[in-house]
Amino acid sequence: MGLEAGLLDTISSPEDLRRLPAERLDQLAGEIREFLVDSVSRTGGHLGPNLGVVELTIALHRVFESPTDSIVFDTGHQSYVHKLLTGRHDFSKLKKQGGLSGYPSRAESEHDIVESSHASSSLSWAEGIAKARMLSGEPHRHTVAVIGDGALTGGMSWEAINNIAVERDLPLVIVVNDNERSYAPTIGGLADHLAALRTTRKYEQMLDWGKTTLKGVPKVGGLAYETLHGVKRGIKDIVYPQQGMFEDLGIKYVGPVDGHDEAAVEQALRRARAFGAPCIVHVITEKGRGYQPALDDQADHMHGIGKINPETGLPFEVAGRIWTDEFSDEMVRLGEERPDLVAITAAMMIPVGLDKFAEVYPQRVIDVGIAEQHAVTMASGLAYGGMHPVVAVYATFLNRAFDQMLMDAGLHHAGVTFVLDRAGVTGSDGASHNGMWDMSICSIVPGLRLSAPRDGEQVKSQLREAISVDDAPTVIRFPKGDVAEPLTAVRADGALDVLHDATDPQVLIVGVGSMCPTALQVAEKLEAQGLSALVVDPRWVLPVSEDVVRLARTVQHVVVIEDNLVTSGVGAATAHALGDADVSARVHTFGIPKEYLEHASRGQVLEAIGLTPDVIGTRLIARLSAHA
Repeated sequence: MGLEAGLLDTISSPEDLRRLPAERLDQLAGEIREFLVDSVSRTGGHLGPNLGVVELTIALHRVFESPTDSIVFDTGHQSYVHKLLTGRHDFSKLKKQGGLSGYPSRAESEHDIVESSHASSSLSWAEGIAKARMLSGEPHRHTVAVIGDGALTGGMSWEAINNIAVERDLPLVIVVNDNERSYAPTIGGLADHLAALRTTRKYEQMLDWGKTTLKGVPKVGGLAYETLHGVKRGIKDIVYPQQGMFEDLGIKYVGPVDGHDEAAVEQALRRARAFGAPCIVHVITEKGRGYQPALDDQADHMHGIGKINPETGLPFEVAGRIWTDEFSDEMVRLGEERPDLVAITAAMMIPVGLDKFAEVYPQRVIDVGIAEQHAVTMASGLAYGGMHPVVAVYATFLNRAFDQMLMDAGLHHAGVTFVLDRAGVTGSDGASHNGMWDMSICSIVPGLRLSAPRDGEQVKSQLREAISVDDAPTVIRFPKGDVAEPLTAVRADGALDVLHDATDPQVLIVGVGSMCPTALQVAEKLEAQGLSALVVDPRWVLPVSEDVVRLARTVQHVVVIEDNLVTSGVGAATAHALGDADVSARVHTFGIPKEYLEHASRGQVLEAIGLTPDVIGTRLIARLSAHA
């Protein structure tokens, strides 16, 4: 049952919001939370983060005039309230093909600016936008960056702050949405610092006490006054440490502010806007505010959800076993066998499956925050020190640490294993979450070895093989979702698994990881046309196996099917290897085109880019017929 018409239905733009009487804002906030729970429970999406920023987003759009003023959301998963307040009320197809994106989208609205959902970039974007406004003679146009305490753990944020600090007249407001969490509780020195800033509430209470106590006491001389004044100054030095951080950098600081007191947030934002210079507004919010299942969710399952029962917060369907589970369980087993095994995560302990390892071996898990670059270089140091680190990240986030993989892990022959979750087409999270670049960037790292398991059994066996390598980086990548049914090899041929045999084959089909089932179906289509095909899984796909080169000498055509960028992935590496070996077989590569992919289900995306058995088979038969 849908929600009854109410105050939210009257808001189609920020102008409507600004005309709304202040005394009606609490009602609006309640309706927005009710809408989010009702809608997102039907479609799935990021529920907890958006419930936490309702009053903050309302205040932002009442104080600043988007799109004249620019509001940049870091990561963007907390932009649902922003979408509602800028006229987008149809959430029925959220994150689905043809529906609203789960992140800001320029195609949807002029109010949306940054579409990339990679964290810690908002401050750099905001400084650039604000600087452009100044250079264009538009200093009246303000720029606001909304960044979470989790994203502030990323080094790029601090590179930006370092530059923003010298921009004394830049009309830039940085809103720190401090909820003590990203996917999980924020850790590290910054988290400790923000926790200290939260104690300023205690300082303000003590300050009120001091003002009352000192009232009527002479300000000149007097032991009582001097003592009380000294105590007050001492308290400030202890519990007001932003004086020694943000303001000492030259950036004004306002806060901390109760992020669920809309009037207080508005007041703080108006003060910040009036400064005419960079200013940080520290807003304390509660992730999952107003929805008890989210507040009770210590494991942060409500950060991003599938379809759930809104009454209980429980999923309607019991989740099946996913690829991540295979990695997670095997890591625990390996931890017992290998005391030198250390796991590293970048603020994603649970999503990448390291939570079980952390429970058993808490001293051997390191969460660096949203700092993939640091994770990789530190892992190289751990390897030098005699440990074998496993760096587990989403495939899309490996991009952020490529230099460290190349120059720290690769150049130094570091025995570091990278485990890339959500590799290939992920679908509903859109362009910046598809893990379609990893094999391309890994392919140019000298000495690196990359495997793509075809099923859960191979995840376990190839992880074991990876951590046995101590003189070069190794990579294991697998997709999002339910793990594939086991595919038993017909036989082994050198380092390869033969999945479908053929006598005197005309075509060699190389299936890469999760595309092995597709390769088998393509072989069936070819054989229906009288073309015999041998299907192999190289298991370790980079560098290209000598066994692939050997088999390629016996056929006229080699087909590589992968869920990676087709122009520079395994297929391209195979063509290069065969060319170097003077193999005459023609290479046909099928993968992801060099373009950013619209959000849709994985199946819909694969269909749209032609990476399905029917399309590949049809195209391949036409090509082979043309070269017969």
